[in-house]
Amino acid sequence: MRKKYGGFMKVTIKDVAREARVATSTVSRVLANSSKISEETKERVNEAIKKLNYTPSVVARSLANNKTRILAVLLPGGAEVSFENPFFVQAMKGISMYSQKEDYYIMYAFNDSKKDDEEWIKKFTEGNLVDGLCLFNVKDNDITINYLKEKCFPFVVIGRPDEIDDVLWVDNDNFAAMYNLTQNLIEQGNKKIAFIGAKEEMNVSKDRLNGYKQALFSRNIEVEASLIIEMDDFSEENGYIGAKKILGENRVSAFVTTDDLLGFGAQRAIKELGYEDIAIVGFNNIPIAQYKNPPLASVDINSEKLGMYATKLLIDKLESRESKGYYVVETNLIERESLVKKDDVKLMQPIAQIKEKERKLSINLKFD
Repeated sequence: MRKKYGGFMKVTIKDVAREARVATSTVSRVLANSSKISEETKERVNEAIKKLNYTPSVVARSLANNKTRILAVLLPGGAEVSFENPFFVQAMKGISMYSQKEDYYIMYAFNDSKKDDEEWIKKFTEGNLVDGLCLFNVKDNDITINYLKEKCFPFVVIGRPDEIDDVLWVDNDNFAAMYNLTQNLIEQGNKKIAFIGAKEEMNVSKDRLNGYKQALFSRNIEVEASLIIEMDDFSEENGYIGAKKILGENRVSAFVTTDDLLGFGAQRAIKELGYEDIAIVGFNNIPIAQYKNPPLASVDINSEKLGMYATKLLIDKLESRESKGYYVVETNLIERESLVKKDDVKLMQPIAQIKEKERKLSINLKFD
């Protein structure tokens, strides 16, 4: 007898088999799209499934075709760190939406960096827990990628790997994005352009720094070590610390930062020190950037698209579909008030110093 739930009779695989006049094992093979079942039998079973409105459970499907239809998204750092950075939230939105469209499920996992990467990754590759992995933040000579390639386990990377052979990946052209941004600032008259980055071991960080340097080289502008600082993480506090250090040693007319959070911190330092007319541009174009004071100009890397295309590449592989193996997602400079435009840029003095000079001049005039 069929089980009754909430007044409705739950249709089982046995009901489908009875309706189609086949064994339950045949229904399982049809669900797994087995080539051993004739087209006539498949059609009869599928008609029974449709007639009875049968929905196979995830567990039943997994047992039938040895697939879980679960993808694991491995995020760097703890959950708190990842969810504090809107880049990951936007990318996860793209991942989740495309997975849902393809009837896949998502498992999010976090590595707090205290665990050995290879040991941690084994939890997902062994035991048929998930069908594939999505990785963030590619490092130089990444041991996780090397391990997964050796195991022939399906995975995709958000970020350009060092070796792209036999690796599914999606990224922006981070070199070109930073090169074009720096050129834009130079064309506005800026010569003293400072750079604040983080996690220098990551390929995305290296590409953006190289784009910045090459833009300066191309205009015969000296690359000054004192104008470049790379912090240990992408955070507002690190942007604040980095900007204060640079401004304590230099007069600059513009900042580029490799993340909007770093940009927010730099804005705070600039305001606190009393400078004005210093242009500042971030990266990622996270939603809150437009609400800062002033609104932060930013390079939009289309984070949601990065997540969506990464998931498409992985699912295409799992479903044996043709794929080119990578996507390069476009970037766009979103101009806002923090991108100060000047015809003749001068290295600005702090407002406090200017006001002090005006006060002294006023006193001197009174006594003349």
